[in-house]
Amino acid sequence: MSKKTKFIMFLAFILIIFNGALPLSVADDHKEKKWYQKILDHDDDNDNEKHRDDDHNKSYLKQVNNPIYKEECGACHFAYQPELLPSASWIRILATLDDHFGEMIELDDDSRKIIEDYLKSNSAEYSSAKRAVKIMRSLRNQVPLRITDIPYIIKKHHEVSPNVLKRESIGSLSNCSACHITAKDGIYEDDNVIIPK
Repeated sequence: MSKKTKFIMFLAFILIIFNGALPLSVADDHKEKKWYQKILDHDDDNDNEKHRDDDHNKSYLKQVNNPIYKEECGACHFAYQPELLPSASWIRILATLDDHFGEMIELDDDSRKIIEDYLKSNSAEYSSAKRAVKIMRSLRNQVPLRITDIPYIIKKHHEVSPNVLKRESIGSLSNCSACHITAKDGIYEDDNVIIPK
């Protein structure tokens, strides 16, 4: 059992004993939260113990490995990992290709079926990656059409100024690879972010 798990169990025990009335808090930017709430809510996207092949601590999204999806979708924009959206979102997106965010997309039936099967079977709800789990948890049954409408993604980018996103080198929040230099590898860690001028 990890030290973090033992510590959380210890905190739960203390909370039970004191019936949740532990009056301690830590003074910092989040004064409204008790110190133990911060530990339980801790966003551990950047743990130092991450390894690409560690199934018990899967942090990274899978690299896009479907050639049809890469060719058809990646020709116009970043080929997003399927784990960034739930299958219901991918189905809605593929059902509206006649108006795909202002563009008319034509796919033959075979390509469309291959892409749909790939996106659905690799979507966020079927992933054990921490980021995909957090995406699903944040959605609370919503079915967004845009990755940039996901509450978890919005929260992770809340400190980025709209003016920064409007830079010609970025364009919008949907251009993941503009700042996340390892996005194509499914790695969205803060250590791998370079915001272009």
